[in-house]
Amino acid sequence: MTSPVIIAEFCQNHNGNFDLLAKMVDVAKNSGATYGKIQTIFADNLSFRPQFEQGLVTNGQTKCIKRPYQMEYDRLKGLELSFEEMQRFCDLCQSVGLKPLTTCFAREYIPQLSEVGFAAIKVASYDCASFQMLREVKEYFSKVIVSTGGTFDNEIEYAVSVLGGVSFALLHCVTIYPTPLDQMHLARMEYLRNFTTEVGFSDHSLVSKDGLIASKAALALGADIVERHFTVLEEEDTKDGSVSINPGQLKELAEFASTPIEQRVKFMDQMFPEWKLLIGKKQRPLTDIELLNRDYYRGRFASKRLRLVKDKPMIDNWEEVPLG
Repeated sequence: MTSPVIIAEFCQNHNGNFDLLAKMVDVAKNSGATYGKIQTIFADNLSFRPQFEQGLVTNGQTKCIKRPYQMEYDRLKGLELSFEEMQRFCDLCQSVGLKPLTTCFAREYIPQLSEVGFAAIKVASYDCASFQMLREVKEYFSKVIVSTGGTFDNEIEYAVSVLGGVSFALLHCVTIYPTPLDQMHLARMEYLRNFTTEVGFSDHSLVSKDGLIASKAALALGADIVERHFTVLEEEDTKDGSVSINPGQLKELAEFASTPIEQRVKFMDQMFPEWKLLIGKKQRPLTDIELLNRDYYRGRFASKRLRLVKDKPMIDNWEEVPLG
């Protein structure tokens, strides 16, 4: 039986420094990762949406989160990787035997990413229902990995119909950052198996508190893929540090994944007797926090139109029209 795939998600933990990213590649490979993943994000694709400048709280209840545009733009601008650096990243990954992967956040870059050398492309949770983006992704990539957090079941099912004809994997994740263990609902993987043979889990649990429990639980339940944020820095040195595992933890996770599933279950039963509480429900409504995050992150990025259309220079990932 083939061991599950481990994705080391570098996200912006490289802090925009390619030398640090190169170190992450080497360490992730030596720690047992299958894929090294970066995120294709450019600040100029960030959408300005007035409702998030101040947010909205009514009677003590958050109705709209606060995320001012300029602060987010400035933060992202300092974390960008150029396409030349992405090419170097792919070459470096391939040279050490790590598969290069990226999450694309704006449709306009899909064709260019297909030329850089990525082994596959990832679609983030909030674009699982960006059906036009999925159509364009499958034109250029034969392997697609899609996260499904913050997405309604009917949207997931339609996304599956759009992805027909290419090899695709579906990852369960919970869009609460960090995710409490009692909100994991790993039974969702069983639901996703109705649509594809390759199913996994993208883990955003709090590392300092919960370590590898959720990822190991997913593997004990038969996950084919586990994705975890990864860092070689201290937790406080990067925005995603709190949900990122270190090299030792990545090695431990990879070694756990390489054991027979019966052994994984036995280990969990012995070391974490209450681990099955993470199974939760196969089908469930999104929580208020997930809905708030969906409201912000869905539409966070847009693509520049090739020509101006009705004074709207940007186009959302889900809009059923070509970029031109």
